[in-house]
Amino acid sequence: MKGKMKFGLNIPTQLVFGAGELRNLSTMPLPGKKALIVISAGTSMKRLGYLDRLKEQLDKAGVESVTFDKILPNPIKSHVMEGTALCLEHKCDFVIGLGGGSSIDTAKAIAVTAHMGGDFWDYMDSGSGGGKKVTGALPIVAIPTTAGTGTEIDPWSVITNEQTHEKCGWGNRHTYPKLSIVDPELMLSIPPALTAYQGFDAFFHAAEGYIGKGHTPISDLYALEAVRLLYKYLPVAVNDPSNMWARIKVAWASTLAGMVESTSGCTGEHAMEHSLSALHPDLTHGAGLIMLSKAYFKTFKNDMMKRYMKMAEKMTQRKSARPGDFLDALAIMKRECKVDHLRLKDFGFTVADVDTLTDNCIATGTMMLDSDPRFLNREEIANIFTEAIIED
Repeated sequence: MKGKMKFGLNIPTQLVFGAGELRNLSTMPLPGKKALIVISAGTSMKRLGYLDRLKEQLDKAGVESVTFDKILPNPIKSHVMEGTALCLEHKCDFVIGLGGGSSIDTAKAIAVTAHMGGDFWDYMDSGSGGGKKVTGALPIVAIPTTAGTGTEIDPWSVITNEQTHEKCGWGNRHTYPKLSIVDPELMLSIPPALTAYQGFDAFFHAAEGYIGKGHTPISDLYALEAVRLLYKYLPVAVNDPSNMWARIKVAWASTLAGMVESTSGCTGEHAMEHSLSALHPDLTHGAGLIMLSKAYFKTFKNDMMKRYMKMAEKMTQRKSARPGDFLDALAIMKRECKVDHLRLKDFGFTVADVDTLTDNCIATGTMMLDSDPRFLNREEIANIFTEAIIED
């Protein structure tokens, strides 16, 4: 009904944003005296000195720490449980996620399971999860070294159950980080392809939140600014990785897109990608979204005409005359970021996978599918997968 607006805003995370801000961690109020630091199984956090920089700041603040360094690009339940056991063994009273979204998402899951007890999947509220109520969690500190997930400013965590091949998004009011430090200096080392994948993840957080049923006046503000910034600055960061100003702008856009996730939410595109990387865990999430995006966004072109045109205007800074302008601008952005060549078939997907992908998507992604601009039936979801797989 026109004239009525009802929405809420509650993002209870203290955000510290700026190049070099990690060096000031020791001066910030920390939520405990012993931290479990969660990082990836790769070498970058140690090789680039980010882990040592964090530990130095914790030492200055009088905080002990233990490091858990096994997290995969698509984080898995068994590592949540292993990290939980380490957290309890060393009596850690808060959890720090340092790195990409996988490390921070795992830190959130560990924080809940260490506080609540039991198996993490007991609390998952989609797929085969038990859906048990979460009444608390250890405090979480998020320090992203990538610009894409927005997990530093939202409650969401995406974990794969490797036994059931379910990749599910999950979160609650207890999984908002208490403190997030977004330091774009930590993002200068990200190579061009990953910069693009992560940046497009942020872009789709914003675009999905803008067209989804959950959009609000406040999420619209965040989304349109994120779309504008990423269209302008992501190609610069991809093609000139040492450009600090572009890194700052992309990092801010990613955080804004995380705020969209906190005030609106992702839609079916994300549910579909979770099915892709549940089947092929080596697939980078952002790359999967890029390859789905043409077929997915084309589906709603005539349902959200004004919103597509508004996004196109923010991206191109020109008046839009038709919703297809958004799809055209998205194609230009892919080309400028050198990801327009990506194809699902090159990652091993075939049309024979469509039924499995569709069933998995419907079983695990209900909340996101329900946020689509209109309901997609099974055939329409299958058609999006098929079109993305056979794209030339």
